[in-house]
Amino acid sequence: MSLLRRVSEVLSHHGLNPRALLSARRLPGFVADAWRYRRLTEGEAMPLRLRHLFPILSERNAYAGVTRSHYFIMDLWMARRVLAAKTSRHVDIASRVDGFIAHLLAGEVTVTMVDIRPLPNLPQGLLFMQDDATLLPKVADASLPSLSSLHAAEHFGLGRYGDKIDPLACFAFMRTLARVLADRGRLYFAVPVGRERVAFNAERVFDPRHVEALFAAAGLKVEERALITADGDLIESVEWHDHVDVGDGCGLWVFSK
Repeated sequence: MSLLRRVSEVLSHHGLNPRALLSARRLPGFVADAWRYRRLTEGEAMPLRLRHLFPILSERNAYAGVTRSHYFIMDLWMARRVLAAKTSRHVDIASRVDGFIAHLLAGEVTVTMVDIRPLPNLPQGLLFMQDDATLLPKVADASLPSLSSLHAAEHFGLGRYGDKIDPLACFAFMRTLARVLADRGRLYFAVPVGRERVAFNAERVFDPRHVEALFAAAGLKVEERALITADGDLIESVEWHDHVDVGDGCGLWVFSK
């Protein structure tokens, strides 16, 4: 990732959007549009009041939506596979509620979600347990036939979400997923992949071959794998040796036990 892009991401996480700041150059056009609109609504039932101005300057030339982001592609790819398995109940660890889990709920799958953060206002079909999922001591071995954790393992032990600092927590969590997965069950898993490193305290980036080796040692085998590249391209049935330097990608896996 370039230094400029990294700085942009850090600023965005702290409420400063560099792109929005650059959009200030469109302010003269906004003023001209507002003046024109006000003239056209003189005497109308809903005239423009200056005190109600609410300038949105960054969307005039934006796309209709975002379909090349890691989260959009990952959530859709994984949800299709869970729904195709025709499971009625599913357990998830800390994936996106407004993406992957929403897809499952729309498909009438009852989802039990575990997260270290609270989740108020549960929608129909979603059950919730607030807990540190590193070890899941209350979950029996080989008890969950359908299990997922998408873009979450990389955060374990970094303190970002109020969890305890533990450099080995992510690996303990991955072994826990293997432990609680039922025989012939499926684990849907995704993490950032690329040059292995810790971007403290945002995330870790994993070598995808190391991810597969850890799960293989825990008794799981790869059913499917895919890569979302840094540019948002999806590569199905990826072979990692063809992508030794995957940049800042996202690895997607379906494991079975």
